[in-house]
Amino acid sequence: MPTQHRNHPSPMNAEGESLVLPNDEHNQKLVENVHPSNWVNPEPSGRYNIVVIGAGTAGLVTAVIAAGVGAKVALIERHLMGGDCLNVGCVPSKGLIRAANAWAEIRHAEEFGLHIPPGVKYDFGAAMARMRQLRARISHNDSVHRYKSLGVDVYIGQAQFAGLDTVLVEGPAGDRTLTFVKAAICTGARAAAPATPGLEEAGYLTNETVFSLTERPARIAVIGAGPIGCELAQAFARFGSQVYLIEAMHGIMPNEDRDAAEIVQQSMGRDGVTLLCCGKDLTVTKTAGGKRLSVDSHGQQYDVTVDEILVGVGRTPNVQGLSLEAVGVEYDKSGVKVNHRLQTTNPRIYAAGDICSRYKFTHAADAMAQIVIQNVLFPHPFGLGYASMESLIMPWCTFTEPEIAHVGLYEADARKKGLEVETYTYMLNEVDRAILDGEEEGFARVHIQKGTDKILGATIVASHAGDMINEFSVLMKSGAGVKTIAATIHPYPTQAEVNKKVVNLWRKAHFTARTKTMLTRLFAWLRR
Repeated sequence: MPTQHRNHPSPMNAEGESLVLPNDEHNQKLVENVHPSNWVNPEPSGRYNIVVIGAGTAGLVTAVIAAGVGAKVALIERHLMGGDCLNVGCVPSKGLIRAANAWAEIRHAEEFGLHIPPGVKYDFGAAMARMRQLRARISHNDSVHRYKSLGVDVYIGQAQFAGLDTVLVEGPAGDRTLTFVKAAICTGARAAAPATPGLEEAGYLTNETVFSLTERPARIAVIGAGPIGCELAQAFARFGSQVYLIEAMHGIMPNEDRDAAEIVQQSMGRDGVTLLCCGKDLTVTKTAGGKRLSVDSHGQQYDVTVDEILVGVGRTPNVQGLSLEAVGVEYDKSGVKVNHRLQTTNPRIYAAGDICSRYKFTHAADAMAQIVIQNVLFPHPFGLGYASMESLIMPWCTFTEPEIAHVGLYEADARKKGLEVETYTYMLNEVDRAILDGEEEGFARVHIQKGTDKILGATIVASHAGDMINEFSVLMKSGAGVKTIAATIHPYPTQAEVNKKVVNLWRKAHFTARTKTMLTRLFAWLRR
């Protein structure tokens, strides 16, 4: 399949119907749910309590909660309901990663006494078809028809502000003008591309097009070693592609705990990923043999030729076409400007999700949507004030093998805030279940404010780190400290025991010499 490069993963056919490539039965089902060709936009009937622009996670959550409490709601989507998460993000990427991990498990099956005969068949096309089938199945949750049944007026088309309280929707069957009391901008972001000489001419993939592949690229270069780049670089290496991962900074995932990133980097190296970090002077040339990349890494010049280039260097906010200037909504290259209540510079208009957040996560968009709903529909409830971004405890996870999950502050950030920190680390190779599972690479690390048991932050590196970090997130949100973990029974044997074991290091460190002396005397007296 030839390289595709476009801002959206699905073009329109001659009849104006939205397609997602390849145009098979699974993607046809997906499109029927999230951009049906026969959809007719409703006629507006009166003023809406809230008009939501964008039907990604932030927009969907905003719309469904508002409708659920009785508000009159309009939801506008120009492309595919479900946004990036369903169509080109979380859902397809995790389907791809699960298949890649299964292939890797087969190759290491001898460790568990399973001997695979030569000639075993690996079918990349079948793995991608599975992903498309499951994505189509999940798409019902974000479908036009489901949201209509929940009381939301769904409009398919390009939205733009036409006045202080009006939004114009340009649809295939004619325009609609909607009036609102409040509005929410939830248009998300799209893949950004570096200004690399020759890249545009050679063509490249992003997360918005890579999931349309049906054939495995034998050679692939990934530009950007952030979460998206690392996840997909490792996945393609596990599928058997020759992978070059190019990063301008040192190592991978430069914003993560360095010990954690180093463990994942080593794992990716064993999977066959060639890391070219501290990359300088990157250029791309299209040749008869493929796409040639020239880059300086640590003072050495590399020239590699690949079949595909995947770019994962960040996100660009979707502000174009909205006529934000007409309603006094300010924005910059980072997105729409909001305060901690998620109000834009126009107090009647709010924003949520990737369009305005430094946290480019689905769960962050969900949480922000709930803040918007409270502030739009229930301001100052019972005199208790308003919902604020400042109250959020935001965990995240990068789904490599092993995974890296984090919540709260890193140690260096805590010290910059003037906090005294105690840091404790417990290695997974000392946890029985991790040893038995053959998944002993990693650790749990917790940062505790000195003189208290308050959790400032935590990092977990493990095969299931994304599930394991939640214990720390709950405690931080509730205001409980590590004493709660220490007093909580954890089932044995589980990998999540590492959470209690790392906390026990803190408890042991604070078991003072004076206490030990008192207990020693007590036990001696009891033995008399």
